[in-house]
Amino acid sequence: MSTILIIEDDIALRENTAELLELEGYKIITAPNGRIGIEKASKELPQLIICDIMMPEVDGYGVLEKLSQQPETQHIPFIFLSAKTEHKEIRKGMDLGADDYLTKPCEEQELVSAVESRLAKAQLLSKQIEAQLATDTTDEGLRNLNELKNFFDDNGEILSFGKGETIYKEGKNSNYIYLILKGIVKTHKMDESGKELITALYKPDDFLGFTSFEENVPYQESATVVESVEVAVISKQDLKEILGKSKDVTLELVNVLTENLSEIKDQLLQMAYSSVRKKTAQTILQFVKILNKKPHESIKISRYDLANVAGIATESLIRTLSGFKKEGLIEIEGRNIKVLDIKSLQRME
Repeated sequence: MSTILIIEDDIALRENTAELLELEGYKIITAPNGRIGIEKASKELPQLIICDIMMPEVDGYGVLEKLSQQPETQHIPFIFLSAKTEHKEIRKGMDLGADDYLTKPCEEQELVSAVESRLAKAQLLSKQIEAQLATDTTDEGLRNLNELKNFFDDNGEILSFGKGETIYKEGKNSNYIYLILKGIVKTHKMDESGKELITALYKPDDFLGFTSFEENVPYQESATVVESVEVAVISKQDLKEILGKSKDVTLELVNVLTENLSEIKDQLLQMAYSSVRKKTAQTILQFVKILNKKPHESIKISRYDLANVAGIATESLIRTLSGFKKEGLIEIEGRNIKVLDIKSLQRME
């Protein structure tokens, strides 16, 4: 049972909101002002906080600012419930770190949906953090290729490149290896007539820049950004030290590098699209499960939350949802998403 703290100075509204959420199965704690709200949040550590803005002693902005400074409370989902409807007030609340902003009077279903959405998102992100911690590296060396990619992400230098920019050029010394964190990269060569020949496409989670494990060996092709990218970079020397301690990872990496280039190109063209579809489908199904919805029941969730949990750009998510709708897999109305074909989403590649 999730615990929710309601901070509201209006007695009637506080009690009505508490009763409504108790009927939905939540444990409710209440506070009549911001000062007491901060104390109860620090002591009880609820799973969600609903807070008014205009209150005596400490207003809602002050409550959020204080709780955001405390390690034990800074990650608790926070929803403002206020009569302030001006855009600048809503923007101020979101800039301070609020997860949602509902205006009074608020419909019961809107409040329940917002609560369910924020709790589900927090639960999913918590599971992702736990999974990440479970795969942290040890002194005994990395155990698999996924841990090598985590090492790049955690210890590599993070660089960003815009569309059309060059990451490296053919003929330049190849002293670094890249892991693509987001975006699409093409590698290409120029033939004798000056025509560009694309040798491969690389998507997020792919390695880039392998020519030889020896330093200063020239790149055999150029790498250019197709969609804005972010990469993690480590030197060849660091990579050689890691692989020297990890035989299994070395074998996995060799298998990846020795695959036929034409097959890789065809596969990556599909994976660049399919991987986004699969992430989107899995995230929708995760929210359906955590929100305990039955097939054909709607989930009300913001596109930003879906993209955040799926780990993809919001624009990519919206395009994918539109595709799902056209295929009859889901139905979309505003923020509501209704799953029409759960089996197809489960089988998504």
